[in-house]
Amino acid sequence: MNAVIRRAEARDVPRMLELVKELAVFERAPDEVTVTLEHMREAGFGPDAVWVGWVAEVDGEILGMAVCYERYSTWKGRRLYLEDIIVTENARGQRIGERLFKACARYAVEQDYSGMLWQVLDWNADAIRFYERFGAALDPQWVNGSLDLEQLKSIAAP
Repeated sequence: MNAVIRRAEARDVPRMLELVKELAVFERAPDEVTVTLEHMREAGFGPDAVWVGWVAEVDGEILGMAVCYERYSTWKGRRLYLEDIIVTENARGQRIGERLFKACARYAVEQDYSGMLWQVLDWNADAIRFYERFGAALDPQWVNGSLDLEQLKSIAAP
């Protein structure tokens, strides 16, 4: 399987969202995907785009994707945050994820970022092995925090 890795385009977003939903099922959180197609397209290709992405395409079919965005660290400066690499289940094991990861790495170098970071679920042994192959440091010390919109509204209220 010889996938072509290319920058994502607005026309790719419907398939990219399908892959995101496939990942959510794999990660045992199928109801957590609430982004709409319109929002995802606007966030990637609108006037104030916040993410950049790549797709892996075989015979016109998108089988994988990677989405990244800029993050700022007061300790390290501008860094690339890898939000997701997703390869559809029947295309795994073909080194598509590796090629998408390398596309992100090249972009980080081109943009002169000080590094790239991401998260991986502690039970996803395949993903952990994947990142360890590149010599990645996986830090078990940091705990992720988040607030949803309703919680933010409550906090922000006078």
